[in-house]
Amino acid sequence: MSYLSIPVLVILSIFILISGIFTVKQQTSAVVERFGKFLSFRNSGLHFKIPIIDRIAGRINLKIQQLDVLVETKTKDDVFVRLKISVQFQVIREKVYDAFYKLENPHDQITSYVFDVVRAEVPKMKLDDVFERKDDVAIAVKSELNEAMVNYGYDIIKTLVTDIDPDMQVKEAMNRINAAEREKVAAEYEAEAGRIKIVAKARAEAESKRLQGQGIADQRREIARGLEESVDVLNNVGINSQEASALIVVTQHYDTLQSIGEHVNSNLILLPNSPQAGSDMLNNMIASFTASNQIGEEMKKQNAKKAIKNKNSDH
Repeated sequence: MSYLSIPVLVILSIFILISGIFTVKQQTSAVVERFGKFLSFRNSGLHFKIPIIDRIAGRINLKIQQLDVLVETKTKDDVFVRLKISVQFQVIREKVYDAFYKLENPHDQITSYVFDVVRAEVPKMKLDDVFERKDDVAIAVKSELNEAMVNYGYDIIKTLVTDIDPDMQVKEAMNRINAAEREKVAAEYEAEAGRIKIVAKARAEAESKRLQGQGIADQRREIARGLEESVDVLNNVGINSQEASALIVVTQHYDTLQSIGEHVNSNLILLPNSPQAGSDMLNNMIASFTASNQIGEEMKKQNAKKAIKNKNSDH
């Protein structure tokens, strides 16, 4: 044996020894075969195998995985809709053998079952029901998948309907309906607000009129009280009631003219505007009051006579 072949044999021996050492990551299981036949599973850590004779056939991920499946189907009211189903699944540790050897591609198998269940459930519902009962669809998918995949060593943790996407024209129609509904509600609120404003304004005007009337009544009451006091003062100095009334009317007449004259750009004209006119107005008022009193007294006398006559006729 030559000196050159010794280092080659040493290097080859080291390589063979190193190939018999391997590691397995956390939450992973390695499948070891011997001459193509299943030998064992190796979990996380450092492991040894017989070089050349044993080999690692593959590794199984034991973590929870998620598969998103897009399914297009038709609802009961003939609306095409796309659903995104998220399936969370995990390999059962006790059934790693089934998970590795029974299924070539578990993702394709899960996808097929999801398509089958969704296209069986959604056509039974109207579009609005699909949105409202999406959890029922998810539960149906999970139940069907669990029953089928447990035989292959997979556990379905959870299924979720994460997106519901109707046809574009349907979405536009739904948006128009929603917009119209919101406009209707907004119009109702605006109408109610307008009604409240009108009622509040009417109440405010009514209160204003009431206060204005009360103010006018108070004003006239005070004017009457002032006139009464003025007449009493004039009577005390020897002026009778008729002369006192005439004097007050003339005084108020000139006070009114003075008030009008204080406004520079006033277009108001007081007719008649002579003192004699004020005196005539007072005389007419007195005559009217006197006539009214006489008519009232005469009517009282006639009513009293009728009452006596009716009383006598009853007896």
